[in-house]
Amino acid sequence: MKTEDAKTLAESALDTLAAQLDAGKSASLTAYLASMARFHRYSANNILLIHVQRQDATRVAGFSAWRKLGRFVRRGEKGIAILVPMTLRRSLDEAGNGVGTDDVTTARTILGFKPGYVFDVSQTDGEPLPAFAEVTGEPGDHVGALKGFLVSRGIELSYANAELGAAHGASLKGRILLRDDLSPAVEFSVLVHEIAHELLHTGDRRADTSKTVRETEAEAVAFVVSHAIGLSTKTAASDYIQLYSGNKDTLFGSLDLIRRAATEILAALQATAP
Repeated sequence: MKTEDAKTLAESALDTLAAQLDAGKSASLTAYLASMARFHRYSANNILLIHVQRQDATRVAGFSAWRKLGRFVRRGEKGIAILVPMTLRRSLDEAGNGVGTDDVTTARTILGFKPGYVFDVSQTDGEPLPAFAEVTGEPGDHVGALKGFLVSRGIELSYANAELGAAHGASLKGRILLRDDLSPAVEFSVLVHEIAHELLHTGDRRADTSKTVRETEAEAVAFVVSHAIGLSTKTAASDYIQLYSGNKDTLFGSLDLIRRAATEILAALQATAP
């Protein structure tokens, strides 16, 4: 594949991605966000407690929360102990003084903590949780070619599920982590995403960009390269970008960088093609 061909292909793919972003949130993303809203944010102490008791936990919720999501904790499953705050609510006037219960403004005072229990999704059965659209297809030898590209760049690749939690991958400045249970197509897409972070976001520029910009750029590169080798991307890339508050304007602000990174990866794939 010549450089000009790669650029043309990238242009076409980015036009498709821009159109998806312009169309707004997909039905699958809307359902996913509604589902995630039911999961509480846990304190650092509770996150540590969860990790110590169940290192493979990805999504945890209480018994009642799982029922609202159409899932049920299996009989005999052992709960994961956390600390639940006990609070006292008081109504306040504009000066911050305690007043009658008819006032809207309230303050919460933490009196202490009591034990509570949550369960990981793997301890439940029932309705499947809404999820992102996933990249599908067969990447063939291209995963191996990507790994060869990493070697040429001096970037280490490791597989480590526990360190990643619910994430599929991570870029750690010269080291990439991936889950070892991804489908070949998803592994390819995630690996390209993390390579894009390594190419675009490990130098001085990182301090000058927001997380929204960085995630938009990395996922756009993954979209272009995945699209180029014939994988079906559906709305996976646009869903991911919008999850990080990215949009068409964010994409257009980084087009040149995205094209260059995607073209570099595609050139490496072509160089190793049989």
